[in-house]
Amino acid sequence: MSAKNVLLVEGESDRGFFEDLCKLWGVSVQPIAVRTPRDAGHAKDTKQAAFDVLEKTYLPQLADGQIERLAIAVDADQHANGGGFARTRDHLTQRLTLAGYHLRAGSGAGGFLFGHSDGLNDLGAWLMPNNADDGMLEDWIQLNLHPGEAALMQHAKSSIDQIPGGPKFKPLRRSKAEVATWLAWQSEPDHGLWQAAKPGLLDNAAPQLQALKTWLMRVFPAN
Repeated sequence: MSAKNVLLVEGESDRGFFEDLCKLWGVSVQPIAVRTPRDAGHAKDTKQAAFDVLEKTYLPQLADGQIERLAIAVDADQHANGGGFARTRDHLTQRLTLAGYHLRAGSGAGGFLFGHSDGLNDLGAWLMPNNADDGMLEDWIQLNLHPGEAALMQHAKSSIDQIPGGPKFKPLRRSKAEVATWLAWQSEPDHGLWQAAKPGLLDNAAPQLQALKTWLMRVFPAN
């Protein structure tokens, strides 16, 4: 049986993170299928690919009832790299507008909701990190870090600053390197980004964490 609730993300690391986040919050993964572009037959797992399969695969499935609820979570990325929050928001909104959707009043920092004149369930969108700034999932993680992890994260940042000859990665990927280094010093260093969703690593009281949780449960309410 195909999934009735789909959360579309950019790639495998995002999938693992959101699946474990759902477990952490007590939201059953089974009713919410976390999908990547490749799952819909696309050759790549990227933000652009996610927009493509949203438009060509999942919006039609939502319209004809194959799926009931749909959301997309992607990185805003950086303006200097051709992305950025404003560009990503406008690009997504333009595609959804062409499909008959309109942005709900009040959408923004707490996540975006798009309504449809045909009475379809609201479509959700979350632009990492916080629906306002440039950045990515790793920036969201740092915004919601448990206070007990602050010292280790700062040590990870300092270690990167002391790399002989400087880092090989581009500055726009700095946040990814910081989170990867911090995760490498956890109890299971050989695991991926999903490990950040383990109990005790994120601050359950952090405003942005609560905002994402509230948005997720608004788009995918309990039956």
